[in-house]
Amino acid sequence: MANVELILLQRVEKLGQMGEVVKVKPGYARNFLLPQAKAVRATKANRERFERERSQLEAQNLKRRDEAERIAERVQGLSVTLIRQAGDSGSLYGSVSARDISEACTAAGLGIERSQVLLQNPIKTLGLSKVRIALHPEVTMDVTVNVARSPEEAEKQSRGEAVVAEKDEAPELGPLFGQEEAAAQA
Repeated sequence: MANVELILLQRVEKLGQMGEVVKVKPGYARNFLLPQAKAVRATKANRERFERERSQLEAQNLKRRDEAERIAERVQGLSVTLIRQAGDSGSLYGSVSARDISEACTAAGLGIERSQVLLQNPIKTLGLSKVRIALHPEVTMDVTVNVARSPEEAEKQSRGEAVVAEKDEAPELGPLFGQEEAAAQA
């Protein structure tokens, strides 16, 4: 299938800036860009309409970006704690997803949606993790996610103390069978 030409209505990461005409695969256009109003088809009528409304769209974009920057400054250094069950090695019995992080951020006063959490892979271990949050296509911020088994453990992790025991700290085993006899004969 041939690529589809679209006019971007906002900046899209790894694709282009607002106002650019880009060629994308039909599925990407049909399933993501068009339904989320991030782009319109590059027809003659849409090009003319975009040029007429360009200054208004840029002003709206600038206003939303400034608002997102103010929010990012206000909640700079935000840290959220998630309590989960985990094994002794620190592996979670489940995982922490973008939905969990967005709900925790909303409870902490930063109202975001799941789609704004830029999480490459779910978090599957205890500890502190940095997660990027996209407040606007041009404004991102980092949130520290503290995954622990209990509030006390979360407090220790936030202070920088190790919570999960190292593998080298295994308890000493007694003498092996037969070593006692060899030591007595020597």
